[in-house]
Amino acid sequence: MRRNAFARLAVAASVALIALSGCGGGEKPADASDEAATRTIEDSTGTEVTVPTKPERVVALSEQDLDAALALGVTPVGTINGRGQTGPSEYLGDATEGIEIVGDVGKPTVDKILELEPDLVLFGAAMDEEQLAQMRELVPATVVTYGVEDDWKTAFANTADALNLADEATQWLTDYDTKVAEVSGTFGDNAGATVSIVRWNPDGPGIMLHEAFASLVIQDLGLVRPENQQEPGFAHTEPLSLENLKRIDADWLFVGTLVPGSEEKLAEAKENPAFAELDSVKNDRFIEVDGTLWTSRGGPLGALQIVDTIAEHLGS
Repeated sequence: MRRNAFARLAVAASVALIALSGCGGGEKPADASDEAATRTIEDSTGTEVTVPTKPERVVALSEQDLDAALALGVTPVGTINGRGQTGPSEYLGDATEGIEIVGDVGKPTVDKILELEPDLVLFGAAMDEEQLAQMRELVPATVVTYGVEDDWKTAFANTADALNLADEATQWLTDYDTKVAEVSGTFGDNAGATVSIVRWNPDGPGIMLHEAFASLVIQDLGLVRPENQQEPGFAHTEPLSLENLKRIDADWLFVGTLVPGSEEKLAEAKENPAFAELDSVKNDRFIEVDGTLWTSRGGPLGALQIVDTIAEHLGS
């Protein structure tokens, strides 16, 4: 319940930001682009795709696309389960109610998608070319919104372009930058602190890599990863043994769990003397967070939630 309530607040804050800037909810002045039924865009693969000017039945086949669409005031008719979850990304809370599930990440069910009669499919990253070709044949308005190595802001902009909401996304990011600057200004002695981000797995802790989603939000806030956590990449390291537990330490330690069995293993680890010797633990700077957000892929609403969590703990 607490997680859903927090997610509702983040979604409401995003909508409020858009409304205050004059970019959300209200009718836009009619222009030439509104009069046309379709428009042609170039997706992240360089493919030209004809999409509806005002899509009404959107299917989002990635966590980032779902997050981005909701941030822009668009509720898809279909989406996929979040990684390691049995529904959409939990951090989005009640905002996903009523959205049909059409499969898992990278494994959408074509029949379920077609039953929803989509006029636009936000495909996410093209990890399976055969799957993409099939989807383009069945739903020509299928847009690959980002590459695997694209950051969340690039993905957000591409999703917004497909939805014909590029201006709204630009304003959203401007408001985000303003909030980030405000929060950073409250850090005091925590300015420039080192932050470790860890996904605790059943077989041990994996450190989120330098370009992982939460890592990028941390960098926006002027915080840094420890020197031994500069490995490039978008996922996480191989699980560490408890003998190497010191590698996860930093001024602040944020740990999330995602897959079944992880919470129990984290609870066991916290009873280990090596865990108690971490500086972050001794200084009461060990924070358990939502692994569906901090240790997976996310979008603008997720970024806002991370900023809010950091503000809660590091802000003055």
